[in-house]
Amino acid sequence: MRVINLLLDILTTAGILFIVSIGLLIVFGVQKIINFAHGAFLTIGGYVALLVTGAHFSPWLAPPVALLAGALIGAIVERVIVRPLYNRPLDAILATWGLSIVVVQLITIGFGRGVQFVTSPVSGAIHVFGADYSLYRLIFLGIAIVLGLAVGLLLRSTRLGLVARAVILNENLARSLGIDSDLVRFMTFVVGAGLASLAGALLTPLLSVDPTMGVTWLLNAFMLVMVSGTSLISLMLACVVLGGAQVVISTFGNPVLGGLTIVVLAAILLRLRPTGFARA
Repeated sequence: MRVINLLLDILTTAGILFIVSIGLLIVFGVQKIINFAHGAFLTIGGYVALLVTGAHFSPWLAPPVALLAGALIGAIVERVIVRPLYNRPLDAILATWGLSIVVVQLITIGFGRGVQFVTSPVSGAIHVFGADYSLYRLIFLGIAIVLGLAVGLLLRSTRLGLVARAVILNENLARSLGIDSDLVRFMTFVVGAGLASLAGALLTPLLSVDPTMGVTWLLNAFMLVMVSGTSLISLMLACVVLGGAQVVISTFGNPVLGGLTIVVLAAILLRLRPTGFARA
C-alpha cells in the first residue's frame, strides 16, 4: 500500500510540474528567452481562483477564467514590454524579472501579505489499487495528460503549430518564407502566460495563496525547461525523473532537501550532459 501511494505521489507530482512548466517551455522554444514573469502569471492565476470562489462561483470555473485572464494580461505584456526587446534578449529577461517584482508588489497592495485559501472543487480520497489517495491530485494528473496531448496535437496538426515549429527550428528561414514571426511570438507568449495562470488556479486547492507563491515554482520550472530544451517529451521525462526524485527524498529523507532536489539534480545533469533530457 505504501508503494502504491509513493508511485501515485511520483506520477501526480510529475503532472503538477508538467502543467507548471509547459507554458515556460513554449515561450522559451519560440522566443529563446526565459520568461521570468512566469511565476507572476502563476500567482495571478491563484488570485483569480481566490476571487472566483470568493464570489461564490463554482471552483471549476476558476481555471478557465484564470487561463483567459493570464492570456489577456500576457497579450498586453508582450506588446508593451517584451516585443520592443526581441533583439535584446538579456534586456527582455531582465524586463520580465522586473515585471514579476511589480506584480508581486501590486498583489500585496491589493490583497495583503497574508496567506489565503481556495475552496477545492472536490474533496476526499478514492480507493486506488488497495490504497486511499487524494481525488483532486488524480484529477490534476488527468488534466496534465489531456493538456500535454492537446498541446502536442496543436503543435503537430494545426497551422499555428506548423509555423511555430518553423520559427523554433530556423526563424530567419521562416521569415524568408513569409511567416510572420512577430505574430508567432505574440501568440506563443499569450499561450504561455495563459497556461501559467491556469497552473496557478489548479494549484490553489493544494496550496495556500500568497503574493510570492510563484517564486518556488518558477525556479523548478526554469530548471526543468533547461534540461528539456524545446521538447514536450523531454519535459515529461524530466518531470517524472526529477519530480520522482523529489518525492523520494522528501518521503524518506528531509522535505527541505526534497525541495532542492530538482534544482540540484538538474544542475548536475546539465554539467554532465549539456543537452539534458533532450536529444543532442
